[in-house]
Amino acid sequence: MNHSVKNMTTAGLMLALGLLLPFLTGQIPAIGSQLCPMHLPVLLCGFLCGWKYGLGVGFLLPLLRSALFGMPVMYPAALAMAFELGTYGLVSGWLWQVSKYQCVKALYRCLIAAMLAGRIVWGLVEVVLLGLGNFGWQMFLGTAFVTTLPGIVLQLILVPMAMVALHRAGVVHFRQQAV
Repeated sequence: MNHSVKNMTTAGLMLALGLLLPFLTGQIPAIGSQLCPMHLPVLLCGFLCGWKYGLGVGFLLPLLRSALFGMPVMYPAALAMAFELGTYGLVSGWLWQVSKYQCVKALYRCLIAAMLAGRIVWGLVEVVLLGLGNFGWQMFLGTAFVTTLPGIVLQLILVPMAMVALHRAGVVHFRQQAV
């Protein structure tokens, strides 16, 4: 199959998954915001399709979901999430692409870097949108790391599990194992 067609199809699937996954937790908003269900397909898209597709899917997903379903609310949540998730897709895809090794250890390095970069970008965008007086350091730490801790753990478990499963199925090919 043509590589660009495969990437577009996979990116479309990840976009659809990102639109649908929040419905699993949407009945209980507190749990949904803690589990960060839209983050999983964006991170996977970066790893599977590369940084360009990861950036595109990540940026569009919260905006599209807000326009279609009203959640997350467009301002400031979906707008800030667009930059956060776009960063996830960009960083995960780019780091994975340039990684000397493509193995589980490298996967975790790329994943953690993408998650940190996305949360930092989200915090900066929130400051721009809300002003420093309305969005301070404590709010950033509480929202980006404490409240979303279950989602962070979920991402650290499910994304590598999915990538290893895709590797074993022959869909993703890890390069030389790190020593």
